[in-house]
Order: sequence, then structure tokens, then C-alpha cells
Amino acid sequence: MPELPEVETTRRGVAPLLEGRRVVTVAVREPRLRQPVPAALPALLEGRRLRTVARRAKYLLFDFGDGTLLVHLGMSGSLRVVPRRAPLLPHDHVELDFGPRHCLRLRDPRRFGLMLWTMDDPLTHPLLAHLGPEPFDTAFDVDYLATLAHGRRGAVKNFIMDAHVVVGVGNIYASEALFRAGIHPVRAAGRVSRARYRSLIGHVREVLGEAIEAGGTTLRDFMRNDGEPGYFRHNLKVYGRAGEPCTGCGEAVRQRVIGQRSSFFCPRCQR
Repeated sequence: MPELPEVETTRRGVAPLLEGRRVVTVAVREPRLRQPVPAALPALLEGRRLRTVARRAKYLLFDFGDGTLLVHLGMSGSLRVVPRRAPLLPHDHVELDFGPRHCLRLRDPRRFGLMLWTMDDPLTHPLLAHLGPEPFDTAFDVDYLATLAHGRRGAVKNFIMDAHVVVGVGNIYASEALFRAGIHPVRAAGRVSRARYRSLIGHVREVLGEAIEAGGTTLRDFMRNDGEPGYFRHNLKVYGRAGEPCTGCGEAVRQRVIGQRSSFFCPRCQR
């Protein structure tokens, strides 16, 4: 599933190519996504000029001035900017034509993505209104995290993956940040000290920043807007490495299901 680094990589790829351009035509070839693509989308977008492409959590916000197109990539979606005459790929469900060389195509094999229109402040949309802070925001600090964690018995890994606590810390990046911080993923969130939460915040930002610079992580489906995979998979220290030696101590990396997600950790380095 595309997580924050993959979505930010996509934003950085499409924004400079499309911002300031007008939509010429819109083609909806398959409206049956997680929620139906609005039938009026062509009429809403054609002739409008795209101002900016922003991101909130894993949502891309295409600002057209008096309305915003919300895009979510779901489990397997990707956005590509291609020439108008580029051959269609299977599962190219929606196309926004910004000109002969600037067609934005949403490809989504599993159809769990979203493409919705709102004329209200997008940050008040029901899908966004109750999300936690961005991991790079100053609001995501040790006071905030320790206060929310107080008394919680659930695993710290599930805690930092909760989008109501902080957005964008998906399964891969939670495993990697906890490893760097030396925190065992099943430790109760309420039993992590402030000092260790301070360390974890730094490592969350470090891991996500490195992943963004590497173009995200491709394990199966994700492709950047230029069709290339994300390269952060080469930097993974524990995720997907069960049975391999820990890069820190040589102990075999363990795998365990936590909150219905496969989690990877070093039993010696993480406590």
C-alpha cells in the first residue's frame, strides 16, 4: 500500500508538471473505486486551472481554486503523467488531460483508491478532519506523544501507526523507526519513557525523510509517476528480513504478527 513517502514522492513528481495548467478533458473509464468517481467530474474539472498539488496524510489535494480534487491511491494505485497518445495500461481508470504531453492517469488494479470532489475546505472533509498531525509538524513532539500514550496497554507499534495519533507511519516505516530507536514493537505504549519517545520521533522523521528522498519503497505494486520503483527497499534494516542477521548485532531478525500486521524486529537490539 502506498504510504506517506510514496504519496509525497508522487506529489513531488506530478506537481511541477501540472500546476498552472488547465484541464482540457476528463475521461472516467471505470468509476467503481472504493467510492464511486462523481459522474459530474468531467463537467466540474474541464476548463479549470490547477493551482497547487498538496498532500495531507496519504491524500493528494489538487486545488482548483473554488474546489479540490481529493485523490487516495488505495492499496495498489499510482498516478502517472504521460503524453496524450501513450497507450493505455490495464486498470487506467481515470485520465485528466492537461495538454498533449501532460495527461494524468490514475491506475488502480484493486480499485481501493478514491477520486472525490469537494468545494469546502478539504481539511474539514470527513476523511481528513479527524487525522493526527503530520510527522514533520512541530505539533508532533514528545509532550504530545507521551500524553496520548499515558496509560495505554496496547503495543507501541500499533500506537504510532494510528492515524489519529500521527499520520503516515505505515507498517514498513513503523518497524524501521522502532528498530532505530531500540524499542520492541510489542512494548506497551504507556510504558515507553519520554526519552525513548523523543528518540522515536527523531527516527520516525529520519526514516520517512530517507524514504521520500529514495522515492518511496516498492515491495510489490508501487510505481513513481515516472514508472520507476521506489528505492528505499534497499535501506530496510528489519522489514522483510526475518531470519537474516541483524545489521547491528548479528542476531536473527524475528517476525511476529502485531495488530494483524507482519512486524519485524531484533530481539537483542530492541527492548
